[in-house]
Amino acid sequence: MDAIFTPEQLAAHRRETRFVRGSYEGTIILVSITLVSTMIKLFQRWMRDSERMAELRNITLTMELSELRNQVSPHFLFNMLNGIKALVRTDPDKANLVIMKLSEFLRYQLYENNDEKILLRSELNFLSNFLDLEKLRRDNLSVNISTKIDPSTLNRIFLPPSLFTIFIENAVKHSVDISGAASYINITFGINEDKLCFSCVNSKDPGYILSDEKNRGLGLANIKRRLELLYGDNYVLEISSTTTTYNTQLTIPI
Repeated sequence: MDAIFTPEQLAAHRRETRFVRGSYEGTIILVSITLVSTMIKLFQRWMRDSERMAELRNITLTMELSELRNQVSPHFLFNMLNGIKALVRTDPDKANLVIMKLSEFLRYQLYENNDEKILLRSELNFLSNFLDLEKLRRDNLSVNISTKIDPSTLNRIFLPPSLFTIFIENAVKHSVDISGAASYINITFGINEDKLCFSCVNSKDPGYILSDEKNRGLGLANIKRRLELLYGDNYVLEISSTTTTYNTQLTIPI
């Protein structure tokens, strides 16, 4: 027998049903608002953490790049000082000239070298002074620096400083001829589309053994790491050697 509800009972049942339904819908809305609010807060925290991590990576990258850059040429300076010491006894006038050139070299290292980027023309002037110092110490060394670049372009191209120094240092060391015969270093800069192409080819005495092979390896490792940090996979470095020549080719974006 079916139950019979009075009008009052039916009204009460409807009110109870509406209350339960309203409570359920309210709970769903409250939970949704809480979830959305929590997600927004988590996203904001993730953004702040990501910014901190990015800033930390930038600081670490800057410190590593600075450290690598400053490790480029200390042994060159020691060689220069030893050369000046010898020249003071044998040729004081030449020793004075070397000291002046060395002063220009150090001025660049201490001031312009600290900038994030410098003009290509400034880098070329630095390399020229660098090699002039070595030529003053070695009368039998021939150096040629050629730029297949429009002169006005040299004042528009900026790049990180001292990218080529270690390669020039290696050319200087490898080009030493123990017999006193003539040696050479040929350097070329050119532009191919949006790439700067650097070439350094020098003579090599097969009988000459480097006394600081360990430091040379460290210098190359440092510059390779620096190139990776600066350009990722967007650079090409090729180094080859024969019994009579040493060849370095570097291409970087500009």
